[in-house]
Amino acid sequence: MKLVLASGNAGKLAEMREIFDDLDIELIAQGHLGVEDAEETGATFVENAILKARHAARATGLPAIGDDSGICVDALGGAPGLLSARYAGEHGNSGANITKLLGAMKNVPDSGRDAHFFCVIVWLRHADDPAPLIAEGRWHGRILNAPRGASGFGYDPIFFDPQRNASAAELDPLEKNRISHRGQALAQLRELLRSRS
Repeated sequence: MKLVLASGNAGKLAEMREIFDDLDIELIAQGHLGVEDAEETGATFVENAILKARHAARATGLPAIGDDSGICVDALGGAPGLLSARYAGEHGNSGANITKLLGAMKNVPDSGRDAHFFCVIVWLRHADDPAPLIAEGRWHGRILNAPRGASGFGYDPIFFDPQRNASAAELDPLEKNRISHRGQALAQLRELLRSRS
């Protein structure tokens, strides 16, 4: 089955392809099909994921998967949250986003640096699917004082998983895919797909 991913994020595409590797699914990034990003005008992660999937499905005629995710920091009242990808102004500038977040956290002690990644994934059979499959995942950790590690993308270098004593950017990609917010949401989505078939 061909499935369009409503994202141009290469890191996200690689993660999802690995997780869907054993299924009969060919995951294609919307950019490879000439589809531009949808405008993220939703007030929640769920709304944005549906907007993205619907846009990609309508433009390609294919089933679509859309996700919205972000990092939510307790000390910042849940920010950057929905604005995670454009926290510093320019969409997808991870370096600037990390710098801004570390600046906002500079006076926060280790005991107050709790955060979690949150991800919602939506599967639409077609653009007007009235019953999308919706899955979500949360990955709890804390914000480091400085980046660590060279793997992953986005906020991974400053997100610390205390159970593994490593930043998300220090983890083996297969392990990260298994335990991350996106990995959890995709595992839930796979179960939803099994129950629907």
